[in-house]
Parts: sequence; structure tokens; C-alpha cells
Amino acid sequence: MKFTAAVLFLCLASCSAPVEPLMIKQFTLRDQETSVADDPMVQNEKLRRLHGAVSIEERKQRLGQYYAVLWNADAAAEKKIVFRYQQGASGSRIKEMHRTLPTGSSSGKEEFSIIGDNYFKNGRVLAWKIDLTANGETIASKQSYLWE
Repeated sequence: MKFTAAVLFLCLASCSAPVEPLMIKQFTLRDQETSVADDPMVQNEKLRRLHGAVSIEERKQRLGQYYAVLWNADAAAEKKIVFRYQQGASGSRIKEMHRTLPTGSSSGKEEFSIIGDNYFKNGRVLAWKIDLTANGETIASKQSYLWE
């Protein structure tokens, strides 16, 4: 009986996947129209991003690129996410956005967006890098293929 319980425990423990400290999900909202031909997931994401925008100008200001960052880190650490990116019309200039994460939480979701005038004037994001730091030390990093 004990042997069976031990084998069962080992099987269940080996099935659990390790938790990634950093995951990035990207979405580009290019137009305001929702089509029946769109994939239902894409259609719902468009509707979610445009929710609350009534006028055409408000809807236009929601167009652009969205980056959702799912993070996992030590709850006691002082955490920060740094999003660095380059846009098409801004040359080789690297822009940054920072988010300080609440102490005491071990996981969460932060969102970065390049939308509206920033998106239309400076172009789409060509390359990006996202770092998760804890107590000033980088614990996880993800970057796009074109990041140097």
C-alpha cells in the first residue's frame, strides 16, 4: 500500500510543469472592424481592447500593440519589470517603460501598450526586451528575435 502511494505521488509530481518566471503575450490591434471570419479568440480580444471607446477617435486611439507580461517571483523581494523597445520611425533609439511590482505578491500580470499617437507617429515596435528584476538583480529576461 505504501509503495503504491509513493509511486502515485512520484507520478503526479513528475507531471507538474515548472513555473516560468516570465511569459509574454503579444497582441496587435490593427483595425476597428470585427469580422465573422476572424478567429473567435481574436474577435474577443478586439472587442475587449475597444470596450468603452465610443467615438471613432477614441477607437482609433486604442489601435496599436499590447504586451501582457505574466510574472512569477519571490514574494518578499522588491520586484520591477523593465520593458525596452525600438520603434520603426524612432531609429535606433531605445525607449523604456517601468513597472514596480507590489511586495508580498509572488505572481501577477502587467500590461504595456504602444497605442494611439505614439503608435501612429513612431511606428510599430520592431524589437523589444523585457526584464524581471528582484532586489536589483535580473532573474528573468525575454526578448524578440530582432533585439540586439
